[in-house]
Amino acid sequence: MSLIGESRIHVGQRKSLLARIPLCYWGVWALLIGLSLYFGAILLSIVRLMLLQRDLFVGLIARLLWVSGFPTTISIILIAIDLGLVLPMKRRRDRPSPAVTDASLITIALTAYNDELSIGAAVRDFLSHPRVKRVIVVSNNSKDRTLEVATEAGATAVNEERQGYGRCVCRCLAEAAQWQDTDLVALCEGDMTFRAADLDKFLAYAPHAEIVNGTRIVEQLRDRDTQLSTFMYYGNFFAGKLLEVKHLGKGTFTDVGTTYKMMPREVVIALLPIVNPAINLEFNAHFLDAALGHDFSIVECPVTFHPRVGLSKGGNVNNLRALRVGSRMIWGLTFGWSLLA
Repeated sequence: MSLIGESRIHVGQRKSLLARIPLCYWGVWALLIGLSLYFGAILLSIVRLMLLQRDLFVGLIARLLWVSGFPTTISIILIAIDLGLVLPMKRRRDRPSPAVTDASLITIALTAYNDELSIGAAVRDFLSHPRVKRVIVVSNNSKDRTLEVATEAGATAVNEERQGYGRCVCRCLAEAAQWQDTDLVALCEGDMTFRAADLDKFLAYAPHAEIVNGTRIVEQLRDRDTQLSTFMYYGNFFAGKLLEVKHLGKGTFTDVGTTYKMMPREVVIALLPIVNPAINLEFNAHFLDAALGHDFSIVECPVTFHPRVGLSKGGNVNNLRALRVGSRMIWGLTFGWSLLA
């Protein structure tokens, strides 16, 4: 493990037990449970009035209203303790400033799966940026000509035989970290939803955190015809706020599903032993959760989001699949990621 990774362990050991417990996070869940019980009682009351049955559900409604007060009260106590007493201990006092200069070069690592229609344009787009030294494409057993097209466009193309998005990402990061002639690694995907022009934004944010994570949750920067539906847009925002509350005091987060991020090469080396490559479509949320849990600093960068070229194969295929992936992300954030591997 690198010195950066070891320093994160020592910092975590120095923190008090109270500072490590996400009281506000559990308080938010308790509040949601209390509100669900309360509005369940209201819904039953509406049904009773619509059926003109004044005595229907009266006992159940009274019990729901009474019980809803317990989680609501607990939530207020937990949130108040975390925000009022513990938050100062959780906030970072040291703000690492990665050594990013005007001479820092970038290795781009693109995940790809059956992206023959887009990968060539994506590779050429990133290679056109003056700070990009090389583009690596990792295909996850593509059945089309993704590897060949990527190579023809000028990329270093390899295949990751172990199926799964997390394994593909980890292979991308491992391949990129081998190149010592670049200081920075940018992770993205080869479907043309993200563009090289946003690398300038990442470079502007890079001195302020060890990981710069792109966010698509900026309405003015989102193309009208992307696969990110309204449900996915606000679902991502909700999950991002859960991540923020879980790691209170460590940052502002609005998007746990974006694949576009940048970090120094030494940070990549420190992160690889921490993340679990067996996590599939929920990997980006797991990546952020693991990094914050080991006290890496993360800042969000608003990025432009374009329509993808070709068909979506990830969590944005439709709202039902997005709901499943989002639910698994929330499960991982709440109960741990081991059961999802």
